[in-house]
Amino acid sequence: MEYQAENAVIEDIKSIFKNAEYKIKSERRVEVKLSSDEIIDFAYKMQKDWDFPHLSAISCVDWIDDNEFELVYHFWSYNRKVIVSAKVRIPREDEPHYTSISHLWQPAKFFERDIHEMFGIVFDGNDDMEKFILTEWKGEPPMRKDFITREYALNHFHFKDYHPDWLKELENAGEQK
Repeated sequence: MEYQAENAVIEDIKSIFKNAEYKIKSERRVEVKLSSDEIIDFAYKMQKDWDFPHLSAISCVDWIDDNEFELVYHFWSYNRKVIVSAKVRIPREDEPHYTSISHLWQPAKFFERDIHEMFGIVFDGNDDMEKFILTEWKGEPPMRKDFITREYALNHFHFKDYHPDWLKELENAGEQK
């Protein structure tokens, strides 16, 4: 397979981002690893110069053993029919900060807000970092790998032994057979 569209995207990236690592993951899918200070320039080029008008998602991975978070920006081009996943790593701190791209893509506000709520990363330049799912949450961000679900549950919730009447009826019916 020739991967013409994918190779053309990589040529665009190589022309500006000389130190980027890139590879073709599969047909229509390119992965790029950037240094953390390049995402604004990269996102701008994707949108304005390289015909990637759609930000599909921003996701986060907690690489706890490396003491880093990885942010993955997924850019789609309708014309080129290629998705580019741009990865950057940032230090994993108590309250890490990173730069928002919400001035380029309005949907970035939502993705960044979700990552803030689940991982604790603050996106500077995004004016909406309020909780929207875990509005009553009083603990550490739950998607961090050092978050211990059982410990949190035992410290914040009262144990209730659950034996509904319908379950007793089923158990009794099984014993009578």
